[in-house]
Amino acid sequence: MSDDHSDRENAGTSGDDAPPRPQRVRVTAPRAGEPLTPPTSSDPAPGSPASAERVLVASLIRSQLRVAIVCALGFAAALAAVAFVAALPVLNEQTIAGVPVGWLVLAFGAYPPLVAIAALAVTAANRAEDQYRALTDRDGEDA
Repeated sequence: MSDDHSDRENAGTSGDDAPPRPQRVRVTAPRAGEPLTPPTSSDPAPGSPASAERVLVASLIRSQLRVAIVCALGFAAALAAVAFVAALPVLNEQTIAGVPVGWLVLAFGAYPPLVAIAALAVTAANRAEDQYRALTDRDGEDA
């Protein structure tokens, strides 16, 4: 039993044909206040194509973030408006086919605005990506 254990400990270290073991590396979290990535010398110089591409990508990300925020606010406003209208006591007193109108507003009044907001979000995101592609294609032709 002890021979088997010692063979495992020496495996890969005693033979000439065995590759050397890689050194162990300690991975730690960054300390508070340290930058997450150290500055490197491979950062593109201002005015270089890589620098322009970073600016374009940052612009695309900001544009899509703007679309997402506007759509989220529109979504919240639409739901609040539907809930407010559905909560009106006048609508709960009236019925259509035995169903209170407030329930019908909740059932059928919420989805069309949500679908419209989703369609607008997709259209705006596609437009931003098309503009990004047009700019990157134009920059590729200039180089």
